Amino acid sequence: MKTIKFSLLLLFVTISSLSCSSDDSSIGNDPGENSNLEFRQELNVSYGNDNDQVFDIYLPANRTTETKVMILVHGGGWTTGDKADMNPIKDLIRQDLPNLAIVNINYRLADQDNPPFPMQIDDITTVVNFLKAYQNEYVISNDIGFIGTSAGAHLSMLWSYAYDTDDDIKMVSSIVGPANFTDPAYTESENPFLIEIINTFGIDTSTAFLEEISPYHQVDASSPPTILFYGGQDPLIPTSQGVEMEAKLSNLGVTHQFTLYPNAGHGWVGLELLDTWAKLKAFTQTHLE
Repeated sequence: MKTIKFSLLLLFVTISSLSCSSDDSSIGNDPGENSNLEFRQELNVSYGNDNDQVFDIYLPANRTTETKVMILVHGGGWTTGDKADMNPIKDLIRQDLPNLAIVNINYRLADQDNPPFPMQIDDITTVVNFLKAYQNEYVISNDIGFIGTSAGAHLSMLWSYAYDTDDDIKMVSSIVGPANFTDPAYTESENPFLIEIINTFGIDTSTAFLEEISPYHQVDASSPPTILFYGGQDPLIPTSQGVEMEAKLSNLGVTHQFTLYPNAGHGWVGLELLDTWAKLKAFTQTHLE
């Protein structure tokens, strides 16, 4: 398996440095006495035996068991990337959506012997179950949102649509995420980059398997509100991925928003980036905060 290095140039605007001091209060306080809880962070919390199975958690001050959680899922073509790539988004959430808890995850990276599916979906399941198990200790609710970029957006949508058996997911955001691997733009392409995306998932290229790993084929009328962002000049994610996903959400009656930046590639800066954050912030305030 070759390594795909997605060059996601989604560089979020520079913001003021935020305090990252840890809360000295002991974990596991009575939820009825949590109105004065201070900000708390825990870095590289282990949720499995692999070195990649870690996350950072940022718990807001004055949190209660009604505090919602945003999970961040990095990109990197399922084979590379790190949770540090999502720190600019984490900082924006802490600044503009300060009542949310944030969980920024790493997951096991795919290689020749370890395909991304179901391994990375299993990791997200483990993270969600971990948060539920420690709900009272962290003082958070079971209401969860996802923001994913590139491969992380694919994983976020797929988990939200196909694996959220308890209806915990209240919103999901896809920023340049692959949505439909049965799209002829992938299956009939001679572009080596697009071919490699399919090959990353292993030797099974049957329609049934490609549908199983495609959010487009897993979404249904009960799926959570979804916000989509795509670039019209993206060399890795065909425009049809976003356009057809938006049409499917419309046909199913799923609450959603869709933005296509015609001149943008696999990421963007400037006014388009400001537009992305403004829309994502408003969507989060409506459906999660």
